[in-house]
Amino acid sequence: MEKVKYGGWSSCVRLANDKVEMVVTTEVGPRIIRFGFVGGENELKEFPEMLGRTGDAEWRVYGGHRLWHAPEQMPRSYVPDNAPVRVKETKSGVRLTQAVEAETGIEKEMEVSVSLSGARGRVTHRVTNRGVWPVELAPWALTVLAPGGRAIIPLPPRGSHEENLAPANTLTLWAYTDMTDARWTWGEKFILLRQDPQASKPQKVGVMVPAGWAAYVRGGRLFVKTFRYVAGAHYPDWGCSVETFTNKDMLELETLAPVAKLDPGASAEHHENWFLFDNVPVPECDADVEKHVLPRVNKVLSAK
Repeated sequence: MEKVKYGGWSSCVRLANDKVEMVVTTEVGPRIIRFGFVGGENELKEFPEMLGRTGDAEWRVYGGHRLWHAPEQMPRSYVPDNAPVRVKETKSGVRLTQAVEAETGIEKEMEVSVSLSGARGRVTHRVTNRGVWPVELAPWALTVLAPGGRAIIPLPPRGSHEENLAPANTLTLWAYTDMTDARWTWGEKFILLRQDPQASKPQKVGVMVPAGWAAYVRGGRLFVKTFRYVAGAHYPDWGCSVETFTNKDMLELETLAPVAKLDPGASAEHHENWFLFDNVPVPECDADVEKHVLPRVNKVLSAK
């Protein structure tokens, strides 16, 4: 762990081993602005015109990975994170704590670490109610990924009509979701969404994902997020534990925790494990995912 300059900010923290590195901002945030192989490309999207900036009252996307609380609402979700965060070294990484949001009474916190070996990191997201009345919300982890790749969302196991009369999962669409858009691939076992820099309209979908993972393939590299799915819990947006959004600039791969009712002083947490693999082709269909992606995902899931 070391203090570094990055993207115009003079005080960032770099966490690294011999395989991967993370860079987190301290002058804004909490936010992870870089994740990638050491010396390689940033798998996260950066908005160059916003890097290095601080202050001001308007919300900025910046890029990277951020923490929100669901459900999405204006202006609650767009409280700016343009001010410095408190930084504390932990046993395995660093903890970043944002000042309490005056508009919501919520305190956001991230604990970030990189494993001692291998291309793996861990992000703990924590929201605490510092207000004076109970609040219902869900921790919401949003990773803004660099353009040109394809997201992968697994569906629950399929079955026959005769043996499966009850519904198996939910699929949430937004008013601007167009299922005929060529960026979507609606497979039997997986949903794929392609990021297209030439696209004119955004797309979004939310899915119930009991498998506890979602992924993105770009430039021969596979980024995987794993998380805990709680069966029977109440999830935001009509049952979504994974959501993905894309526009011409980037693709967001998002995971959500169950909705929690937080009394004053109470907290809710959401954990993600991040993995990065190389030499993985961009999948075009279910068969590609099963051949090139699923063996790697199953390996990290079985190792937890």
